[in-house]
Parts: sequence; structure tokens; C-alpha cells
Amino acid sequence: MATINLDIDVLRTLVTAQRLGGFGRAAEQVGRSQSAVSQQIHKLEERVGLPLFRKQGRGLELTEAGETVLSYARRIVELNDEAVTAVRGASIDGAVRFGLAGDFAEAGLPEALGRFARAHPSVRVEAMVERNATLLDRLDRGQLDLALTLGHGNRPGAERIGTLPLVWIGRADAAPRRPNEPVPLALFEGNCFCRTTAIDALDAAGLPWRVAFTSPSLHGLWAAVEAGLAVTVRTQMGLPASLAVLGRGSGLPPLGRTDFSMHGGSGGASAAVARFKEIMVAIVAERLAAVPAAQVSAVAA
Repeated sequence: MATINLDIDVLRTLVTAQRLGGFGRAAEQVGRSQSAVSQQIHKLEERVGLPLFRKQGRGLELTEAGETVLSYARRIVELNDEAVTAVRGASIDGAVRFGLAGDFAEAGLPEALGRFARAHPSVRVEAMVERNATLLDRLDRGQLDLALTLGHGNRPGAERIGTLPLVWIGRADAAPRRPNEPVPLALFEGNCFCRTTAIDALDAAGLPWRVAFTSPSLHGLWAAVEAGLAVTVRTQMGLPASLAVLGRGSGLPPLGRTDFSMHGGSGGASAAVARFKEIMVAIVAERLAAVPAAQVSAVAA
């Protein structure tokens, strides 16, 4: 059987289209017309011998074969870029001081650190996990080079990577709340936009509430919710497997959406910082793309 070689440019287009939510946006990103991109995908389908997309309403969705090709395409493109970077960027050194919200600590940081270290072993990375307000304060003080936050997408210089809906989170087996019983909340200490969102939504719906637990850390909130003490408000990014999104049947009011944003320091980015940012943004975009399409809105770079 003859070996079939897949065109990496086409695989990159497929990955880009899936990340940005359509061939039109992908065409702009890769510098081709939409018809040229469609032709690329058609040739890829011919190479693998199976359709990669099927019609879903007015749009398209991946077939089972398409999902398989996409998963390999991500890895192939990543390895290609890593190899090129390792050769061209071997001389990059220095340090990167990076801070991120707890939502990303397990969802993307390990992969970003591993990918970056393989390509730039001479660069020292100092990473810290903190609340958004602390990260932005340290960034403004020159103590961080980059900060990845939940929210703050309108802050000057912020690069919005995408958005996700805010959701109520609790135990899947929690007993239904009794009528007129205050909603028990697990919240961060002090000011926090998730705290404000939860309280404002409950007040607008005329539902009583009480603060049942406060914590300075996200792990503390998860522990309280897992113990059944309260519910909380976050996105699904980094949601522990033991917890669940509480739907309409919970009687809790709907919430809005929030940005995922990357912020850089005012002093300009070194080559090491710029490369780390590129890797982290790509990984977060991949995580957003893994969320069901109805719940995620990707932002074109």
C-alpha cells in the first residue's frame, strides 16, 4: 500500500478553521480566499478517502473521520512548529515571569511549560497562580511580563483570546433548594467579578442568598462546593470532574459571558516572552475549541 502524505499547510488550515469557528475566518488568517480554503479541505478529503464534514443546519460539523484527522492535525502542526522553533530559537535565553488565574493552572499551564521548555531550554520560566486582581497589580508594578486572566478584556492592551459563558457550579447530586431558602454561595474574598455577577443575578431574580464560604483560592472554592456547602460561579475551564454545571432545572438565574485575556507588561516583550505568549495563547484557544460550540465564542487573532 502506497504511503499517503498529508499536506501540512492544509492541516494547519483545518486546525485554524476549527479554532476560529469557520473557513471564512481561517481564510483571512492563512492569507487565502475562502474558495481556496474549501478546495484545500476537499483535496484533504480525497487524500484520506472519507468526508471530513457534514451539513448541520446552515453550517458544517466534523464527521467522526474529521474529528480523528483534526486531533492528529493539531499534533502534526504543533510538532512542525516546535521543530522549527527549536532550530531557529536555540539562541533565545533570559527569563519569562508569567502569572495566570487558577482556572488555567491545570487546563493549560503544564502543556505550555513543556512545549516551551523543549523548544527553549535556556529560558527560565517563573510561573505563579493568583487571583486576577493580584496578577494585574503585579503586572503594573513590573513584577510580571505576562498575565492570563479571566475577564478584564476591556483593559488597555488586553488581547482577548475568546469568551465562555459564566455558569452556576455545584454537586451533581445536590438536593433541590427549598422555596425561599437562601442560595448558599462560595465566593472569593473581597471584590471579584464572579462574586458581583452571582449576587447581581440573584438580586435581579429576586432570590435570597447568603455567603456560606469564602476563600482566597480557587481550590478552596472547589472544596467547599464539592463538600455540598454551597454553589459558585465560574466558567467550565478547569472544572473538576466531581462537579457539574447546574442547568435551568436548578432554579438559578442565567448569567453572562466573560473574556479570556492575555496582558503584557508596559516595558515591551523580549523574544522569550513573545514566544511564551504565542504558545500559551494557542493552547488556551485549543481548550476553548474543545468546549461545545453552543457555549464558546472564539475571537479571531
